[in-house]
Amino acid sequence: MIADVIAVVLLLAVAAYACAGGTDYGAGFWDLTAGGARRGARPRWLIDHAMAPVWEVNNVWLVFGFVIMWTGFPTLFQTVFSAMWLPLALAAIGLVLRGAGFALRKPLRRIAGRRLYGAVFAIASLLTPFFLGAAVGGIASGRAVPGTEASAHAWANPTSILFGLIAIVATAFLGAVFLAGDAARYGAPDLVGYFRRRALGSVVALAVLAAVILTVTRSDAPHVWHGLTHGVGLGLVILAGVCSLATGWLLLLRRSGVWPRVTAVGVVASAVIAWGAAQRPYLIPTSLTVAEGAGDPGSLRWTGLVTLVAVVLVCPAVAFLYWLDTHGELEPLSDTDLRRTEPARDDPTELN
Repeated sequence: MIADVIAVVLLLAVAAYACAGGTDYGAGFWDLTAGGARRGARPRWLIDHAMAPVWEVNNVWLVFGFVIMWTGFPTLFQTVFSAMWLPLALAAIGLVLRGAGFALRKPLRRIAGRRLYGAVFAIASLLTPFFLGAAVGGIASGRAVPGTEASAHAWANPTSILFGLIAIVATAFLGAVFLAGDAARYGAPDLVGYFRRRALGSVVALAVLAAVILTVTRSDAPHVWHGLTHGVGLGLVILAGVCSLATGWLLLLRRSGVWPRVTAVGVVASAVIAWGAAQRPYLIPTSLTVAEGAGDPGSLRWTGLVTLVAVVLVCPAVAFLYWLDTHGELEPLSDTDLRRTEPARDDPTELN
């Protein structure tokens, strides 16, 4: 019973990272496709302002998921990182380069340096979700079985490639929806329409790729295909479809507030949880069940307790951080603001 609970926690952590981290990857995708320095100046300006306050906190969910996998399901952790160390290593390198590129491109004065680090940030934002999605595809297709040695076969297969592509499109979709809302908040009506159009295009691409995945997995990952077309998995797939339609409808109505974000998150979260439900009772279809991959019962109980404490402490803090961001409380101080806070040199009362 406790193993099933921890497995659900792991799945929810993956869904949280897909939604929160996916939004930032999507912003990087639109940074990459914004065009040249002059044409892409306005979208990149918004991306810089929208991402800077909170983007690093989204990696909390990635670390949390890896810790849960390592302590709760060590056999799964060993299998995945042994069979697919290359895509996961490339994803990790992408995470580092992405952060470095985003941090270093703004303070540089030379245009060449800004372009270099901007390109590093944007390309890493494209490759990292692809390799993470490819690894998930290797799990879903049952190729990363316990004892499997590292091989391209585990992650360079039809299901993995499609999972990698849908990860890119899903992050682009989330990024466009959130950036459209941020554009309205920052008073940039031209960018509201700019990102709304891209969000609508992304939701169409997402629907097409989802249909292709259902077709391919029927022969390449039959267990997952059966789970996605029956029972709870089917219900979640339908929920994802309804959320997609709702998001498209809200965008067509030119709504850029909270609700398009809620429905967009519903699309991605429902899809991730549908994948987890489709694999039941397996961690890796059809070779490793939840019970077989679970760690020591004592470790699982401590993992559950630590998870509960983390949820109580971390979730309210993250929610408060997002609230501060959406209410404009995290805007960086400008040079004018800093000068205003300096004490007047000719006023001795300000120096005491």
